[in-house]
Amino acid sequence: MNRQLVVALLAFATVFAGVPAPAAAAVDQTAQQQTAQCTFPMTVTDATGTEVTITDDPERVVTTNPSAAQTMWELGARDEVVGVSQYAMYLDGASEKGNVSGSGGLNVEAVIGLEPDLVLVPNSSYNAAPDRVGQLRSADISVVVFESGKSLAAVANKTERVGRMTGNCEAGVERAAEMRESMEHMREALDGAERPVGLNSFFGYTSGSETFISDIMTTAGLRNGAAEENLTGFAQINEELVVEMNPEYIVVPDHAPVPSSPAYNSTTAIQEGNVIVIEAHKLQQPAPRAIEASEEILEAVHPDAYERYQQLENESATDSTADETETTTAADTTATDAAESTATTESADSTTESDAPGFGVVAGLAAIGAVVLLARRR
Repeated sequence: MNRQLVVALLAFATVFAGVPAPAAAAVDQTAQQQTAQCTFPMTVTDATGTEVTITDDPERVVTTNPSAAQTMWELGARDEVVGVSQYAMYLDGASEKGNVSGSGGLNVEAVIGLEPDLVLVPNSSYNAAPDRVGQLRSADISVVVFESGKSLAAVANKTERVGRMTGNCEAGVERAAEMRESMEHMREALDGAERPVGLNSFFGYTSGSETFISDIMTTAGLRNGAAEENLTGFAQINEELVVEMNPEYIVVPDHAPVPSSPAYNSTTAIQEGNVIVIEAHKLQQPAPRAIEASEEILEAVHPDAYERYQQLENESATDSTADETETTTAADTTATDAAESTATTESADSTTESDAPGFGVVAGLAAIGAVVLLARRR
């Protein structure tokens, strides 16, 4: 509903009934909550170009990769998840869910046996075995395949999208907004900072351009040496290139060994001990906790900028708390004033029906109720 119309109707109710109108902040919050609501049935187009209809708010969700599971956990919706892959077992309570991993990848029978309302599939799993997604769809199960995440912005967008598809719209919007705000705060904190060359290394591979890990690094104030050497995607890297690149920092997931060949040992990163080891579920999963990987890199590479970043985050949190308090106070004041007006009306009604001054108040409250009803139908 148009905000100006809401405010105008509330003002009309105020004049007509003598009831104080809610503050504009309360109206804005109501409008935001209305926008965040989910509507089913919902039809989405997934990464395969398939139109998928989700008939009702899903109560049973299967996540076939750890990033989708992490996203559901971050949205506070883990109780809706009935199945996860074996690599999601690091999440609290994941061991209580059905395991849909098989020896050759996704276990179609296990997924079907869980009777899911919705299955979330990564692009990598689909590319490895597209026939299994076809089998699930043939079983009349709604399956959404996600595109490959190539940036933190894409991860935030996916977080919001998962929230919408699983009936957790408000949580999805809020978590995605938090990620975007943190990214902006890092950019602001790093303004003017010199950026050293970094290299992501895991089992002889690296993250080139067009990967979310590259964006994790650059958002945190590193240059991605692999991207600057024209490597794209997740690619093998030879030691000659490592020597030529001479990274000042090496970023490694905690499940991979720190490289220790002569080529790597000759780099500034190894010689100065600039190796940043990050938990794999933060660094290598395109999910909300990826922002924490950027934070850890920022702290290690740019400690002063990290302090500034923390200040910006704290200021933002304080502002948000103040806004919530102001909105709650405005709503409480409105409710109290309305209650007092109603009490006066009830006292006056005991005199005579025709002389009762409460008629205008009742009509005004009805007008407010109409505004709320219209907002809900928006």
